[in-house]
Amino acid sequence: MILLTPDLRFALRANDINRRAAAQAQKPEPGPVPLVKFFNPLGAGTWLATELYDDDDTLFGLADLGFGCPELGVFSLHEIASVRLPYGLTIERDIGFESLHPLSVWAETARRHGSIIFAEQVLRRTPRASATELPSAGG
Repeated sequence: MILLTPDLRFALRANDINRRAAAQAQKPEPGPVPLVKFFNPLGAGTWLATELYDDDDTLFGLADLGFGCPELGVFSLHEIASVRLPYGLTIERDIGFESLHPLSVWAETARRHGSIIFAEQVLRRTPRASATELPSAGG
């Protein structure tokens, strides 16, 4: 499977360019929505990306390796693509993934609920909202 189509690559690069332009102009950085979701078909590993840096390898987004503490940061497209799993499987792209929620809402929700997978269940039931409007893990 191709992890990044040309259209996704273009959109991720555009988000990085827009963020850097805002920072350079000393304006608030935009809050983009995740454009792509990668997942381990045999485990809990899940990554959401909003930006692709100009090295064409470094992605920025939310990473969850299944230990209950999703983190914002950078990860390598090359490293994700090189993972070899049992039965000949690899990390995959969720071709049906779409989001209305900015990455900040994903991060807050994933931290509250312990994973991107649980956050996705919550966010599917929630119209576009800020992180403060979302239900907590207990409710």
